[in-house]
Amino acid sequence: MIPVAEFKQFGEQQPAFKVLKPWWDVLAEYLTVAMLMIGVFGCTLQVTQDKIICLPSHELRENLSEAPCQQLLPRGVSEQMGGLREVSGLKNNLDLQQYSFINQLCYETALHWYAKYFPYLVVIHTLIFMVCTSFWFKFPGTSSKIEHFISILGKCFDSPWTTRALSEVSGENHKGPTAAAATGRPAVTVAATAGPGKAGEGEKEKVLAEPEKVVTEPPAVTLLDKKEGEQAKALFEKVKKFRVHVEEGDILYTMYIRQTVLKVCKFLAILVYNLIYVEKISFLVACRVETSEVTGYASFCCNHTKAHLFSKLAFCYISFVCVYGITCLYTLYWLFHRPLKEYSFRSVREETGMGDIPDVKNDFAFMLHLIDQYDSLYSKRFAVFLSEVSESRLKQLNLNHEWTAEKLRQKLQRNTRGQLELALCMLPGLPDTVFELSELEALRLEAIGDITFPPGLSQLVNLQELSLLHSPARLPFSSQIFLRDRLKVIRVKCEELREVPLWVFGLRGLDELHLEGLFPPELARAATLESLRELKQLKVLSLRSNAGKVPASVTDVAGHLQRLSLHNDGARLLALNSLKKLAVLRELELVACGLERIPHAIFSLGALQELDLKDNHLRSIEEILSFQHCRKLVTLRLWHNQIAYVPEHVRKLRGLEQLYLSHNKLETLPTQLGMCSSLRLLDVSNNGLRSVPAELGLLQNLQHLALSYNTLEFLPDELFFCRKLRTLLLGYNHLSQLSPQVGALRALSRLELQGNRLEALPEELGNCGGLKKAGLLVEDALYEGLPAEVRDKMEAE
Repeated sequence: MIPVAEFKQFGEQQPAFKVLKPWWDVLAEYLTVAMLMIGVFGCTLQVTQDKIICLPSHELRENLSEAPCQQLLPRGVSEQMGGLREVSGLKNNLDLQQYSFINQLCYETALHWYAKYFPYLVVIHTLIFMVCTSFWFKFPGTSSKIEHFISILGKCFDSPWTTRALSEVSGENHKGPTAAAATGRPAVTVAATAGPGKAGEGEKEKVLAEPEKVVTEPPAVTLLDKKEGEQAKALFEKVKKFRVHVEEGDILYTMYIRQTVLKVCKFLAILVYNLIYVEKISFLVACRVETSEVTGYASFCCNHTKAHLFSKLAFCYISFVCVYGITCLYTLYWLFHRPLKEYSFRSVREETGMGDIPDVKNDFAFMLHLIDQYDSLYSKRFAVFLSEVSESRLKQLNLNHEWTAEKLRQKLQRNTRGQLELALCMLPGLPDTVFELSELEALRLEAIGDITFPPGLSQLVNLQELSLLHSPARLPFSSQIFLRDRLKVIRVKCEELREVPLWVFGLRGLDELHLEGLFPPELARAATLESLRELKQLKVLSLRSNAGKVPASVTDVAGHLQRLSLHNDGARLLALNSLKKLAVLRELELVACGLERIPHAIFSLGALQELDLKDNHLRSIEEILSFQHCRKLVTLRLWHNQIAYVPEHVRKLRGLEQLYLSHNKLETLPTQLGMCSSLRLLDVSNNGLRSVPAELGLLQNLQHLALSYNTLEFLPDELFFCRKLRTLLLGYNHLSQLSPQVGALRALSRLELQGNRLEALPEELGNCGGLKKAGLLVEDALYEGLPAEVRDKMEAE
């Protein structure tokens, strides 16, 4: 007997593949098993018991009828085969060997092929059906995708994050932002069902989510353990890559259609020929063979012993084939009556509140349709890993797990303003634990993508400064109200200025606004900036861009703006007339603005105290005379330009206290510079000066003088009349000696002499009471050449 287990390999599949079997495939599988059992049973009978028993016919050859076995039919079948003819037994004089010979010969020649091979045909056809059903699970081009999909699907279904994400996101959707704001964490609730049609699914979701609700400590609600978080993160990446790969083609859809069409064709062929030939299985078989010389008879009447059983098996097999064919026809109807290459998660989006779940197409969509026939809960839980909302929430939970409040407190430092600052750089998001640091005064976020400030921002009651460097941020309305009057300083750096969040321009309590970014080339000339009218208290505005003119919106804050900084990165600033309206402006920086002359609009700023024109293309500063109209000007920075000389008009700037002329092309200084009696700082380093005028000794208020990196060969003794001088930088010149008059500089605390041609230092340096070894920058050999008592005095504390 042939065991059914021998055929198991033809239909054997991985148990996990059952999720891709709709009900009609499952029914077809059971039908094939039943048909296979019929075939195996028939084959067993065929091999072990099937035979025919023949008796010779005594009719003369010329009198043989077309139905030589009619007269031998039993009485019960007389109505079908004709009238009954009673005969008496005759002696045939045939031995056993002759009967066996006749039986075998008639079995091979007289018995119809359908009656002989019916069981084998059943087995062969059934095996073909089984191969057609499971071929797409075995074919390399499809099986790899199916195995990958099943693997990911199982992990998504079993992931703790799936249940948590559905409950958290749905909970937030139903409870609203108010409830979440109360705790600063998303609420964990069981997702409500979308309607009565989803009741079963809702119950499953409730059972799955229930363990997540049993929580004793609130922090454990929102935090996965590290291993679970990493596994869920990896799943998101796998789903993204799998989606891109599978949505490119439709080989699974095409293969399923082809094998279904093949099964339908096979079903029709089997049905037709079985209905035609099933009547060939008869109980009596007429056999005519030329054996008269051997047996004395040429006509025999034979009995097919298993004909009755085979005919019943045949009708049973045909019934199963009909049912199988109906399932195949229904499969074709299901395949073509709806677009299976598109799959919409609309119901999942409505039920869970995750509105960003994308629809899918091609093979990805087809597999999800098959999954829905098995259990729609699978596609719902799988959809969690297609949602960016879910992914961002997972990243947030992992981030909170990694960056605890204690770890963040260790990163707190005092900034240049003396504020307690937290700086975070290149994180996947903003940890919620940041908002537990109520002592935080300044928050600096750099290269952190897509920040959304939660309602927990209101816990930072001491926050005054916020820096967003390449970190786009969204601010809910409730948080805008909180920051509107509290935030004093904000810094925003982005690729283009149009990326600056609009809520920044509504912070009416802002004192300082620092913006950095470029205008698009077509908008650079217009340099349009959002209105600043809401910034009623703005005192400092810094703009680093490529503006072609001073933005018109700057005049919105003209009545209270005290400091304006425009850094243009070399782009030429053409229109500056708007500056005239800044009546209370005290500090102005026009850095790298491509200026060739000092703009006349500056001379109208009567309140101006500091002016910085660094990194421009100034060659001449004849307009310096007009600075006498800026009566409050105390600091003038003209460094890093191409200025070749200083005009004599500089003497008019009697109120000037600081003058920066370093990194220019000066070769001489005007003697009139000594008439700037208020000058406390003079920096002319990094020029080509060969000498300095003796009139500099008239600057009795001078405290800082920088002459480094020039070509000075000597210094006038009058220079040492500046008794208040504290810093004297003479490094990297051509000085061969230092005048003993340096000892008159009692207040000197810093003296730079390195990089010169000095052979010795005057011992009068010992008279500079404020000069210590740390403040004397000179070669070691020269220092060691000083008298011991001078060195001891400098080294004494």
